[in-house]
Amino acid sequence: MRAALKPLLLSVSLPLSLLAVACSGSADKPAAEEAMVSPILTSEDAKDPASFAQPEVARVTHVALDLALDFAAKTVSGTAKLDILAKPDADTIVLDSNGLKISKITDESGAQLPFTIGDKVEGKGEPVTVTIGKARAITIAYSAAPDAEALQWLAPQQTAGGKQPYLLSQGQATLNRSWIPTQDSPGIRQSWEARITAPKPLTVVMSALRVGEPEDLGDNRRAFRFRMDKPVAPYLIAIAAGDLAYRELGPRTGVWTEPSMLDAAAAELSDTEKMVEAAEKLYGPYRWGRYEMIVLPPSFPYGGMENPTMTFLTPTFIAGDRSLTGLVAHELAHSWSGNLVTNANWSDSWLNEGITSYFENRIVEELYGTRRAQQEAALSYAEMEKALAEAGKDAPITALHLPPAEGVPDGGSSGIIYDKGATFMRTVESIVGRQKFDAWLRNWFDKHAFQPATSAMLLADMRANLVKGDEALEKKLMLEDWIYKPGLPSNVVQPPASAFADVDKAAEAYRASGTPDAKAWGAWTTAERLRFLSKVPAKLDAAKLAALDSSLGLSQSGNKEILFAWLELALNNRYDPAVPVAEKFLSSVGRTKFVKPLYAALMKQGSWGQPIAKRVYAKTRSGYHAVTQGAVDAVVGKPG
Repeated sequence: MRAALKPLLLSVSLPLSLLAVACSGSADKPAAEEAMVSPILTSEDAKDPASFAQPEVARVTHVALDLALDFAAKTVSGTAKLDILAKPDADTIVLDSNGLKISKITDESGAQLPFTIGDKVEGKGEPVTVTIGKARAITIAYSAAPDAEALQWLAPQQTAGGKQPYLLSQGQATLNRSWIPTQDSPGIRQSWEARITAPKPLTVVMSALRVGEPEDLGDNRRAFRFRMDKPVAPYLIAIAAGDLAYRELGPRTGVWTEPSMLDAAAAELSDTEKMVEAAEKLYGPYRWGRYEMIVLPPSFPYGGMENPTMTFLTPTFIAGDRSLTGLVAHELAHSWSGNLVTNANWSDSWLNEGITSYFENRIVEELYGTRRAQQEAALSYAEMEKALAEAGKDAPITALHLPPAEGVPDGGSSGIIYDKGATFMRTVESIVGRQKFDAWLRNWFDKHAFQPATSAMLLADMRANLVKGDEALEKKLMLEDWIYKPGLPSNVVQPPASAFADVDKAAEAYRASGTPDAKAWGAWTTAERLRFLSKVPAKLDAAKLAALDSSLGLSQSGNKEILFAWLELALNNRYDPAVPVAEKFLSSVGRTKFVKPLYAALMKQGSWGQPIAKRVYAKTRSGYHAVTQGAVDAVVGKPG
């Protein structure tokens, strides 16, 4: 593989850091060191401005953590040993930090090494420059701040069980530098291991395979060990600790969650083993050993996070009918797109999310049929259209490869990164044919396994292995228009109009009569219900909103997607009866996708909604993760 890989990397002018990653994952040390001194020109589109690291000089290849969890102080502390690959004449390495308290750094002999912590840069943290001399392994003694952005410490009353505290992490995009001193860039892949101690009876899980059984330390604490032997992007190192129970779902799948949630979670996730099999059938073997999930408390800021071997999930996907398990298919698909092949920097986030969204839909089609897949694709297409309308079709942010101003961590729009990216993949598939497209995508994953990638690399690969010099096909695909230009190319393939024909007809009838078809609603899928709600008039008076709610039971819906769609509609129409329902929802759910738009809806309503938003946010903010806090602060303002 190395022989085939090296010419490709050279031909697209990959940065030295990317070549080193490729070698470190598949070559012996001498070959990797040889690659480090090769005269490779760094391509601008692969550089990561969100990191202080200088991987072309010295880069981290392995992280070994030995940390203690302190729930009273809300901090982690201990050591991180870093293995370093560097040029022969390199005598410094630059790491990323955000508020870490570093007490000392030593080499392999225990001798202290000089280091400096630079000035803090907003949104980026501060650089840690270590004088390593000839050392190629260093140990950092440190602690994370109690307000480390990646970590959320929950009091017992914030959990389902109500008896034990809880810790969860969210590292993407650049938050892990607040609790791990390393080079926090997706292009600098690292293997890792960890020893974590925690008070009894808490259980610790991480995004790596557990090594052995927990060790009783005799001081009311236990030690848990984990190992990830494959190089991963550092944002994928994740931890959770709490009162956790486990249930096996299949030969290589299982779920962790609090005991009171285990039955509901296991039932909702019962198709997981089939999902893994479907994904492998499409695009090759699952390469991470086990695929487990943890269903977290509702304060988790995302729907899911694709941490290897341990997907983190929001409980808001539990609807009782597996209608929202497309979320699980999405996170599983990241095991290929995002975890196996990762965007080199955040300008190319679509390489992770867009390809994954396409892959997700293919898994759904395999398990649940063409109709559901087409409906979910149509909802995704509508989100893309909404994002294009809001931003403007000529706005730079609507390109897949984001320009520097937009290509920041957590930048871009989900309607573009996820939905336009998936639409691009679907369009290419329709033009070249599914069989040919699937063979290309599987080959893309195989050739670039455990490596970072850029849009330029994907474009080159498509031209080499799909276009193959066919000028007519190149013109028909409009590849550069899709990747680098804003808006929507003219060759876009839309989901079939028949996907929601009956629902759209019912929505049209409702607009004419003002009376919803409750019988039809009762027979619809979640996708169909969401489509209907998206088609009702944006402006409705109180009487019509009351009738809609009464007929369809919207305020009582146990499906969080449906309830959110209803609340957004109601708040945008200043519907007073929806306020207590919204307040309860905002007090019990921390998923940014739901929380931010509802506060935004209230804030747009001036003297009616703004006092409500500020009152509720002052009460709920402390229960949100830092990711959600930052998003809502920008909308409502920080209380106090």
